[in-house]
Amino acid sequence: MSIPKEKLLVSIFCITYNHSKFITKAMEGFLMQRGDFDFEILVGDDCSTDGTTEIIDDFVSKNPGKVRRVSAATNVGPNLNVARVGLQAKGKYVAICDGDDYWTDPDKIQKQVDFMENNEEYVMCCHYTKEINADDSELIYMDFNPVPLEYKFSDLIINKQVETCTATILYRNIDELRNLYQKDWFLGCNACDKFLKLYSTWVTGKKIYVLPEVMSCYRRHPGGIWSPVEPIPLRKKQLSDFYIIIKIFSYTWTEKIKLLYFYFRRYFFFEVKYKNFGNAFNTIKTIVNSL
Repeated sequence: MSIPKEKLLVSIFCITYNHSKFITKAMEGFLMQRGDFDFEILVGDDCSTDGTTEIIDDFVSKNPGKVRRVSAATNVGPNLNVARVGLQAKGKYVAICDGDDYWTDPDKIQKQVDFMENNEEYVMCCHYTKEINADDSELIYMDFNPVPLEYKFSDLIINKQVETCTATILYRNIDELRNLYQKDWFLGCNACDKFLKLYSTWVTGKKIYVLPEVMSCYRRHPGGIWSPVEPIPLRKKQLSDFYIIIKIFSYTWTEKIKLLYFYFRRYFFFEVKYKNFGNAFNTIKTIVNSL
């Protein structure tokens, strides 16, 4: 039996595909969470073929009503997988973690919920994370002196989003944000988490807060979505998302100036180098015409 919606405070939302080496640690991180609330765990398994599905089903059988595998008839890809699971989340808040990452603090969700319950001006709460390699044997990055951070929409449009990776996100599960998962352009973006942050701050006018604590691990491994991407293809993906950003959101005059400066500093010379003069011209035109 599932948890009644009126008693459910948090939906934990995990996206996975062929993460058999990692999914157990992710699931254990979810189930170890303690607090004065009920939570559900939704795992969007995108037709895994490496045994991930069987591992998830074992957790489902051992935690009836708590864990649910959200499956599809065919592989739908990461964006549609995110959208279909996000729309099924019933909690007042939604916490996200991909199947190859994991949480390290059993009080993580309680700390984030406490902050959100007492600070209505924020739509999302994140925290610091550390980056590790595939088998946990190497620490790639960690900030040993975390401080509180906060971001507005005007920060996010120029890629100021340090310490807000997917495994750290907890957001308010309100209709304005759920609408994101039904946008056609969302299915065409590359960085789903970035657009969730952008859209949530834009549509609500609220901010994102980063708790000064390290409470999760992000893995860099060859099977990840971003880790194996070479610099030039990576920049092209980022540029593709930038095209979406300048078209779908509305901006103040100051924000448009910031966008234009950011484009020249980060993407203009890249486009010129690879002879994308038409794209460069159209991008500048799109930004300038809205000034």
